[in-house]
Amino acid sequence: MMQAQLFFDRDDRKRDQPLHKFIMDHLIKTGIAGATLFEGTAGFGKNDYIQRPNQLFSFDETPVVITFIDEDEKVKKALTELRKLTSVGLFISHPITVWNKE
Repeated sequence: MMQAQLFFDRDDRKRDQPLHKFIMDHLIKTGIAGATLFEGTAGFGKNDYIQRPNQLFSFDETPVVITFIDEDEKVKKALTELRKLTSVGLFISHPITVWNKE
């Protein structure tokens, strides 16, 4: 099993829709086992500028993370396809162990 995490800003767009919606729709269409979208309350990237979108009078973009899991090959295929469709954000993946209740 593998988990992928995609980091970008909520205001990023793909075509005529928010990037996070485009990505979630794409993951559903490709049959990924499960995905979750998280909105951050603060974050920073390579510019070292902390974004705090929930502060009064803040105009910073809200950081978001989409995380999804599936079999290794399905995750790799989804990441490859998504990276071809957008150059925005940071995409990472790592192997995971699923702990099932016995």
